[in-house]
Amino acid sequence: MRKRPTVVGYRLLGGVGATLLAGAGMAVGALPVGAEASWWSALRQLAGPALLGGYAGLTLLAAAWWWAGRAQRAGAPGAALDRRSAAITLACWAGPLLVCPPLFSRDAYSYLAQGAMVLADIDVYRHGVAALGGGLAGEVPQMWQHTPAPYGPVFLVLAAAVSAATGGKLVLGVLALRLVALAGVAVLVAYLPRLARHCGVDPAAALWLGVLNPLVPLHLVAGAHNEAVMLGLLVVGICLAFERRFGAAAALVTLAALVKAPAAVGLLVVASLAARHTGRRAAVARTAGVAVGTAAAVTWATGIGYGWVGALGTPAYRHSWSISSALGRCAMRLAGSLGTDLGDAPMRLCLGLGLLAALAAAGAAWWQRRRLGPAYAVGLVLAAVALLGPATRPWYALWGLVLIAAAAPDGRARPVAALGAVVLAFVALPSGFGPDGAQAALAAAGVVAGLVTVGSLRLLTVPGRFAEAVAR
Repeated sequence: MRKRPTVVGYRLLGGVGATLLAGAGMAVGALPVGAEASWWSALRQLAGPALLGGYAGLTLLAAAWWWAGRAQRAGAPGAALDRRSAAITLACWAGPLLVCPPLFSRDAYSYLAQGAMVLADIDVYRHGVAALGGGLAGEVPQMWQHTPAPYGPVFLVLAAAVSAATGGKLVLGVLALRLVALAGVAVLVAYLPRLARHCGVDPAAALWLGVLNPLVPLHLVAGAHNEAVMLGLLVVGICLAFERRFGAAAALVTLAALVKAPAAVGLLVVASLAARHTGRRAAVARTAGVAVGTAAAVTWATGIGYGWVGALGTPAYRHSWSISSALGRCAMRLAGSLGTDLGDAPMRLCLGLGLLAALAAAGAAWWQRRRLGPAYAVGLVLAAVALLGPATRPWYALWGLVLIAAAAPDGRARPVAALGAVVLAFVALPSGFGPDGAQAALAAAGVVAGLVTVGSLRLLTVPGRFAEAVAR
């Protein structure tokens, strides 16, 4: 008897898609500026076909994820997700992306340059990577050459360790950063089901939405973003808060915030859960005390200083992409077309309104925390900040998505979050820059090719015993 493939099918489909994308990255990824080897130059001549093939692969990866969710919900044989099966599936989908150039962003080069600045005793909170100079700084886009690092001392120490261990070599440095990111993802695989149980959510559903969604292999692994470390620490901290280990929880959430500041809102979950047992004032005082003490101790131990507090405004840079900055640029162009020179006032106004909208949405979500639960409410808060704040990137959606996956009940939020993850997977070019008309057309053609491929594969079957053997 023959039947349609399940686990083996979506693992293979996603792996093929990731391989296509990794191959495309050799020609159209965030390539090193100084890569002048003859073979690399030859690959760059294939940018058009590579972009088409990359988006076809991205479509296959997204389809594989959707297939995995459908199979899990339908109870297909062998399709139930636990930590082990999720880890194997993620390895199939992310493995090929470990060995290609950075994709969808050049942030990995910024991390390496900032780590080198720490080693050289250059204040990363006062100077941009231009102060470092050299080839490593030259890999960072011009718009970020003179902006200070917006990251906390925990991540900068990790970046410095990577830079020291790899000697400033780009290929080794990117690989090492990906290994750090993989450690954060491994923590998510281990602790997200545990947090889901505390929130009354199916752990398998949490793993599918929070760990296997395309943004994780595309941005946490291929992009080597520090969100992987931040989210790993945040999830463990919130999980410990549900287990009444409030001091350790506050310390871990603070460490997450010392990677990237948005994680600090996780302290609201710790204080809210602690208040159920010790009273509100005592809970707030204890949580704040542990957070301040942890931040002070880490800042002193790293020797990097408190400049990270003042650098928190770096993401509000007017060249950052966000909904509010896009509206600001449109307003500036409109004013210019009308012959009115308003300077950057329209941009500042739109950024301010966007920040107010983010705060209003976040406040509304937290106001409903008793009905939603604190973890789900904070997930919505982080989603609002990521989508409405002064800087927006596709991987920022993971700030809220991971907690929504672990804490949101069955209903409208989960499919909306899943659809949003799919859409955001397609909005950035592998190079990390915006597309022109020809690139957009090639990307669209790649998506169509991927969809046609997925449609044709519905006709394929494999022997049931073979499928079950591979799935094991």
